[in-house]
Amino acid sequence: MQIDEQDGKSGGKYRAELAGHFGEMTYSRASPQLIIIDHTQVDDALRGKGVGQALAEHAVGAARTGGWKIIPLCPFFKAQVERHPEWQDVIKS
Repeated sequence: MQIDEQDGKSGGKYRAELAGHFGEMTYSRASPQLIIIDHTQVDDALRGKGVGQALAEHAVGAARTGGWKIIPLCPFFKAQVERHPEWQDVIKS
């Protein structure tokens, strides 16, 4: 699965493609050190294939690499954070 990043001054998204279908996770940039993940959407054809999970893991990895924190506003991402206590180093409550 390929995940691409589109990053702008005020926000961006992570986009995954699998078998011609897409999933994406969008975020707003609150500051250079803080993003707000606000939405995750996965095509119905990809549900249950781990695309949302892969996007969440990618966001956490990007935060670790970039040295920023994440505010989890998106319900899906919030649920993933609860399942992954090892992500707490990049989560801002």
